Amino acid sequence: MEYPIQKYTMSRVKKIILISLLVSQAMVLSFIESMIPLNFSVPGAKLGLANIVTLTSLYLFSFRETLLIIVLRTVMTAFISGSFSMFLYSISGALLSFLMMYLLIHFASEKVSTVGVSIVGAIFHNLGQLAMAALIIQNIKIVLYLPFLMVAGIATGFIVGASVKYLMKYLMRVKYITL
Repeated sequence: MEYPIQKYTMSRVKKIILISLLVSQAMVLSFIESMIPLNFSVPGAKLGLANIVTLTSLYLFSFRETLLIIVLRTVMTAFISGSFSMFLYSISGALLSFLMMYLLIHFASEKVSTVGVSIVGAIFHNLGQLAMAALIIQNIKIVLYLPFLMVAGIATGFIVGASVKYLMKYLMRVKYITL
């Protein structure tokens, strides 16, 4: 087990401030990511930098608080820079990814590293988005993108997981997180 599963105790005000900071950081990471000219040659494939915040919050907060961070980030980002269809794709992927990562951390944390949790999260994020796309366009043939998205998910999940691994090492030493 890389990090303790118990959630950190902090005052209500500190918790609200930290949640607000994490939501804004995730939004900034999403905006930065949209400016990076990467071409994965697969529609919808992205780095998923905002998932650094999601995975970190899974180690710091409860299910409910992490869910709040995800929903706020997704809704606010869609309002500022997206459309309703972008929101549907984002929220479906984010919620499925969150649920799978939460289950892994809470029931298999001794067997799965932060990088492994992140890779699973990236894969399920892609599955959630593909399921939403299949519902929207009403064509199951969209699953032909699945192998390409899985490869992209493994690569980006590795990057996000490694980032969170190093970030958590630092956060474990920060005084205000553990109060």
